[in-house]
Amino acid sequence: MAHFPEGFLWGGAVAANQWEGGWNLGGRGPAMTDVTTGGSVKERRKITYIDKDGNHGTLDRHQKLPEGAHYAVLDEYHYPNHEAVDGYHHYKEDIALFGEMGFKQFRMSISWSRLFPTGLEKEPLKEGVEFYRDMFKEMHKYGIEPLVTIWHFDTPLYLEEHCGGWLNRETIDHFVRFATACFTEFKGLVHNWLTFNEINNTMPDPVFRPDCSDEEFAEACQHLHYQFVASAKAVQIGHAIDPSNMIGCMICGICYYPGTCDPADIIENRHRWEEKIFYCGDVQCKGYYPTFAKRIWDEHNVKLDITEDDLDDLARGTVDMYTFSYYMSQNVTTHKDVEIVGGNMSAGSRNPYLEYSDWGWSTDPSGLDYYLEMIYDRYELPIMVVENGLGAYDTVEEDGSIHDPFRIDYYRKHIQAMDKAIAHGVDLIGYTTWGCIDVVSAGTGEMRKRYGFIYVDMDDEGKGSMKRSRKDSFFWYKKVIASNGEDLA
Repeated sequence: MAHFPEGFLWGGAVAANQWEGGWNLGGRGPAMTDVTTGGSVKERRKITYIDKDGNHGTLDRHQKLPEGAHYAVLDEYHYPNHEAVDGYHHYKEDIALFGEMGFKQFRMSISWSRLFPTGLEKEPLKEGVEFYRDMFKEMHKYGIEPLVTIWHFDTPLYLEEHCGGWLNRETIDHFVRFATACFTEFKGLVHNWLTFNEINNTMPDPVFRPDCSDEEFAEACQHLHYQFVASAKAVQIGHAIDPSNMIGCMICGICYYPGTCDPADIIENRHRWEEKIFYCGDVQCKGYYPTFAKRIWDEHNVKLDITEDDLDDLARGTVDMYTFSYYMSQNVTTHKDVEIVGGNMSAGSRNPYLEYSDWGWSTDPSGLDYYLEMIYDRYELPIMVVENGLGAYDTVEEDGSIHDPFRIDYYRKHIQAMDKAIAHGVDLIGYTTWGCIDVVSAGTGEMRKRYGFIYVDMDDEGKGSMKRSRKDSFFWYKKVIASNGEDLA
């Protein structure tokens, strides 16, 4: 028997930069995603620029722009986020499909540069405000509550290139102005908010970045600190503007396991939880840095620019709920003689008890239950799972049908894991799958890596009709929502 509470917020999730498109329409300014090329599971996405001598170049995500260079869109590259799946023009059609499925909640993000093209403007762009206001009204027509992420990896490119981005304390004020505009302009239309998407992804991962210098690690911690302060200020402002606002953090949730029973692996695993999961969660939920932060800072010679006012803001601006993405678990080991998993945003030693996707991600619904119970015990705040899904290849049959039993099976097992966590006392209030409609992959820039219940006719090169089609999983999830999680057959 299902344990999902009455009023549980079933739905789906996308991000503006992966769904919306219209990158240069309506006065919108560019973001880093707009100078980021396509890629694949084997080839990383690149950031493009022109150097001081006019030569074209590319960077990996963690690399800095050469002196005298500027970010640029280059003719020889494809930029999948420019058009994405054109939610900018198709949002009414897409929201109608979400309504047909019975969504209670739709998680989406507001593109910062659609309201503030450079990030420095004092007032939001009217056309951008009206675009989102109309979108929220459309959602309410179908009884769908918006869950709005204010920052989803899309700082205006001008702030990144000319102002130092999140390594400049002044970016806090620019973000606060943006967040204040969101809370003010959409008061009464939006009540559920998230400040920063997967904020913990800024913390360097020792598996992905074994060559990360202490200087780079310190910059990541400073970047995070300014975002923590910006989030805390936004929470306070959001509550002052509308006390009914429910404002959450958003963590990239990975369940870490020790690779062996070697005490060194046990300790390494604990440190991974602390650095990658609890460091950000503790600051945003408890309002202060945890004791193990000193160990992390000492290990990497981190000296934060941090003030007493910052600490006061962190204490006053704790979040109302904890939300997270969950796709996989990872093994943590100090041993070298192990089989390594390599793929899109996935690494570590292979877990022999789990299956892996074509992109190297493990499928581990038990890890979701583990994570939920661990986090609720630590913070005792309402929880939402706001991203969960399986990126996979889909085949369109001759009659236009799309059979995806593998996706249904994936969701079924994860919903059962959530049900178990609720039965064990976790206050889980919502679940939004990623992405409820096919979107451009953040990690690889591909379209072939599909997550949605709704198929979009678009390929990796940006060719296609953008036609929307219902997959088998569309009808299955509709049944799940109608039964409040009881009918999973």
